Amino acid sequence: MHPRWGAALAITVLSLSGLVAGTVPASAGPPVVSCTFTPTPENPAARPVLQPPPVALGVGTMDVTFQFNYGPVTIRLNRAGAAPCGVQNMASLVLQRFYDQNQCWRLTDSARLGVLQCGDIYEVEKGGPGYQFPDEVDGTETYERGTVAMGNQGPGTNGSEFFIVHSFAHIPANYSVLGQVVSGMDVLDRMVAAGITPTERGPLDGLPAQPVVITSAHLG
Repeated sequence: MHPRWGAALAITVLSLSGLVAGTVPASAGPPVVSCTFTPTPENPAARPVLQPPPVALGVGTMDVTFQFNYGPVTIRLNRAGAAPCGVQNMASLVLQRFYDQNQCWRLTDSARLGVLQCGDIYEVEKGGPGYQFPDEVDGTETYERGTVAMGNQGPGTNGSEFFIVHSFAHIPANYSVLGQVVSGMDVLDRMVAAGITPTERGPLDGLPAQPVVITSAHLG
């Protein structure tokens, strides 16, 4: 194991555990759920990261701030919601700096779909963390403005990709909801106002007309 990767995993475990301290009675112990992260050797990691631990906390919230070149966007991740493994995955990738200096490759603003998609290192749906994990959905998911959810390429293919809804998303309940934007929707609005480069998917579905980059990401 590479020393830096091992340190990153240790930090991940300690940080995730520490975020619960003081929120759950010691006698009760924090509720946890099992997670399954499966390596994808056919689609190796775009940047070297370790898989998250195979259990996730199922209580409380945690904030993640993505510092975009347009400004900061803070997301409140809900560990007690339907997708605790997805929340743990995002926290792990943030702690391992997977998202730093990462361009967002897709912006949409149609009557059906208004989202910013990020987390792919190379291009749309290419360049993940080298593993995948199952969907965490119950069929009641909705995707209003400010919703943050996992992106995927089909059932059970979650990795590093996620999207933020800047208007609304009239899509099936196939995408695990991680949480909500609590600060920075104006930053998303300015990205949308800057325009979209048309593609074969349509005139309102493509690269942001002006590059959108996550310069850094951190917990809190």
